[in-house]
Amino acid sequence: MPATIGALRESSPQETRVSVVPEVAERLAQTGARVLLEHGAGVRAQFPDSLYKSVVWADSATAVLAQADVVLTVQPLTVEQIQRLKTGAVVVGFMQPHAKAAEVKALQERGITSFAMELVPRISRAQSMDALSSQASIAGYKAVLIAASQLQKFLPMLTTAAGTIRPAQVLIIGAGVAGLQAIATARRLGAVVEAYDVRSATKEQVKSLGAKFVDTGVSAEGTGGYARELTEEEKRKQQEVLDSRIAAADAVVTTASVPGRPAPKIILRAAVERMRPGSVIVDIAAEQGGNCELTRAGETVEHRGVKVVGPVNLPGELAYNASEMYARNLLNFLKPALAKGELAIDWNDEVFAQSCLTHAGQIKHEPTAKALQGNKG
Repeated sequence: MPATIGALRESSPQETRVSVVPEVAERLAQTGARVLLEHGAGVRAQFPDSLYKSVVWADSATAVLAQADVVLTVQPLTVEQIQRLKTGAVVVGFMQPHAKAAEVKALQERGITSFAMELVPRISRAQSMDALSSQASIAGYKAVLIAASQLQKFLPMLTTAAGTIRPAQVLIIGAGVAGLQAIATARRLGAVVEAYDVRSATKEQVKSLGAKFVDTGVSAEGTGGYARELTEEEKRKQQEVLDSRIAAADAVVTTASVPGRPAPKIILRAAVERMRPGSVIVDIAAEQGGNCELTRAGETVEHRGVKVVGPVNLPGELAYNASEMYARNLLNFLKPALAKGELAIDWNDEVFAQSCLTHAGQIKHEPTAKALQGNKG
């Protein structure tokens, strides 16, 4: 029997993205599955109902949850929504397991099978499913635009009748997907760009984009494409070099994060106080506590003439393209489990096995299980 794949209008008022865009709805329908959407699901991402073809409409989120065999989401479902899921349902989306203990527990108790897109393994075959990367690239791009709009200077060098205006100096901290996109964007806008990452392997990538790599003598190669957290001694050594480059920058974009843990503090108050008045810091890691000591999520803090911007949900500010990319990630993840529209998960497939958060009344992701067990105690 064909599976019913459902998507909701996201319940968070701050979330503008949608998990299924018209193109992906059509491709899901072509597999033989039934696609069920809540009216208005894509409106905030500029996808009105009229653009969707081959879908069935529901008047409420409750109706979708009651019927869907698979629910695709952007933000984690609330505990109340989880209670309304159809028995045996599968949920796929960002789950934020390190921060959503009550929701994970509800999924476990209901016996819901859930897959967390942030747990998709970083292997070649899963690149097209890597939602963290697709959304991070948008965040890196948008962060530089925010810096440019907040900075009271031109980014490029300009030769005018009134004389030559020097280009702005931009420092990107973290050369993962977000950082590399930030570097590319700042370079396209004409800034002189420096970049730093604790993983020395990123040096060539940074240079290939036309930026200078800041070498602090500290390396923190991690597993799975991520950086490990630095020791206190390494942080002190790093800080000495970084503080001098931060002080010289007109704009700093920070992107450093450790999955499931608070963001490392890289820019301390003293470093901010060495920056020139009018300088700007845009902290992409604001939602994880921020890379800057002064960052406040969702706010712009001004300290001694320096603006510290703590944006939240940057991908949601480009909701149209962010939704397109994320919906394709979900499609690529789910499609191998859809045979003639029926859902058949291959548990020997490492992508499904490693990204599974809950299944058959168990928390399958070991770090989350341990964390919840620790909270009990």
